[in-house]
Amino acid sequence: MAGVDTTIRYFSWVRERVGKGEEQVVLPDTIVTVMDLLMWLKQRDDGFGAALEFPEIIRVALDQEHVDHTKNVGTPREIAIFPPMTGG
Repeated sequence: MAGVDTTIRYFSWVRERVGKGEEQVVLPDTIVTVMDLLMWLKQRDDGFGAALEFPEIIRVALDQEHVDHTKNVGTPREIAIFPPMTGG
């Protein structure tokens, strides 16, 4: 996974709290699962800490496929981070 550029897109109030809609990152080798990714993002700064205070409620899509937090991240081209969805 090291050395691979990945686009992370942030949506709704997650985007507002982290202060950006998207960014290019190279994921560290220590990130294996989606939860590892969320915990890594959470410690980056106060905005990420606020957005991901409760990472278990955050929804994640890898290359436009919603995945469980136990899923291996692999080498996606795009990761999308969403707040919980409410029905209607």
